[in-house]
Amino acid sequence: MEILQRKNRIMNLSILRVGVTLIAVIFFVSACGQNKNNSSSYKMNAETNQKAEDNNSTIDTATFGAGCFWCVEAVFQRLDGVISIKSGYSGGNVKNPSYKEVCAGTTGHAEVCQIIFNKTKISFDELLEVFWKTHDPTTLNSQGNDFGTQYRSAIFYHNEEQKQLAEKYKKEINTSGAYPSPIVTEITKFTNYYPAEDYHQNYFNQNGNQGYCKYVIQPKVDKFESIFKNKLKK
Repeated sequence: MEILQRKNRIMNLSILRVGVTLIAVIFFVSACGQNKNNSSSYKMNAETNQKAEDNNSTIDTATFGAGCFWCVEAVFQRLDGVISIKSGYSGGNVKNPSYKEVCAGTTGHAEVCQIIFNKTKISFDELLEVFWKTHDPTTLNSQGNDFGTQYRSAIFYHNEEQKQLAEKYKKEINTSGAYPSPIVTEITKFTNYYPAEDYHQNYFNQNGNQGYCKYVIQPKVDKFESIFKNKLKK
């Protein structure tokens, strides 16, 4: 049964892949290249962002990069079982980077979302399914019209189980032929995370009338909700 369910998930990847491609063509403005002069940032060393399961065995953390973190946040915050989500930077070699520095492409960081979730309500495997289906994991260092290493597709695993699940899923998708090109998603051990500036947090919900939100994020959210309607928060 589990194998059949996974095969069905993989076959459905093509549905969102088409939608994501069309959305990217619609809007010709860089996703996160706007609002650079917004409110002051706050930065936090990754060491202070230890996984929540240290205090509660039912709580875990996932860290995903899938293009502009506004889009990633808008999708995952709607899932039942997701306790909190925060946009930030991960995978680089510069401490406490600013958004401007990350956009320059010199920090090595990717735009990511740090997701705290309840394992009794949603599993890491289910989060992976949403991850694979809501962006194009075959485009290297880009998503739609956003280009640069900060927009790379990435899974920063927090433990060996997450690593094995991510690698297994990636291999199955490649084998299935769901995409015409190989998956280029980076699967790397989590080493650091720095929250993005305040104005990046909860961006879609607070800026729904902004152009990028209306023409790129909203269609993606609509398609996501139609496919994962049974996994949404009530």
